[in-house]
Amino acid sequence: MSAMTLYVEKNSIIHHMDPLTKLMYVFVSIAATYIVPVHEFVFLTAAFSLLLIIIGKVFMKILPIIAISIILIISIIIVQGMFHPDNKTVLFSIGAITFYQEGLSYAVLLTVRVINMLSAFGVLILTTKPDELIERLIKKGMSPKIGYVFLSVLQIIPQIRATMGKIADAQRSRGMETEGSLIVRIRAFFPLIGPVVLNSLNDTRERAIALEMRGFNTKGKKTFLNESREYPYRKIIQFLLIAILMATIVWRVLL
Repeated sequence: MSAMTLYVEKNSIIHHMDPLTKLMYVFVSIAATYIVPVHEFVFLTAAFSLLLIIIGKVFMKILPIIAISIILIISIIIVQGMFHPDNKTVLFSIGAITFYQEGLSYAVLLTVRVINMLSAFGVLILTTKPDELIERLIKKGMSPKIGYVFLSVLQIIPQIRATMGKIADAQRSRGMETEGSLIVRIRAFFPLIGPVVLNSLNDTRERAIALEMRGFNTKGKKTFLNESREYPYRKIIQFLLIAILMATIVWRVLL
């Protein structure tokens, strides 16, 4: 994994797919689980997203991302299980705390939606080079300025992580304790924030200067370093995704 992106270099069919097709899959897979709020369908969609993650050989990379959402998932289960407006059937009680079947059923639905959402974005972000995705979007007519904003968003977390690692190493070399008990870590956290923020602002300024020097804001047709390439089965997969989305909309309207 590059220090500046979340992209994971692997040789898989998912990595070689069209970035726009993967972006379309993210939209369709997430939208479909809300259009069709049926447990079986949502489970199937989430399972398929995880299957794509496995095929893309990045399953171990998605686990920490899902683990970060554990607190959110636990909160969903507690809140919905106890306070969902349709709660009627008592499932079990722990002292004075009562969980209801209807609320827990809805909590499971929301939880699987969250897992599907994270997995679908994982398919895109972990198997697609950010610059390749943005370049494809710009070639399709998106403003280069918007493309730069999107690229910055995709790179901000890895950049901050890399910067904090460098600053932490520098602070340790000066004798500061950055590892140990929770109190020690909290005490070491605040001295890291200032340099990280200042470094980020400096990087932003340097990027702005570099972009101006390269004529980023000049008028006229932009050229690209990389030639457009053909992706196998791109149109077929996109057609299937559109067909699935339309089918879910028809199902929702008719049923």
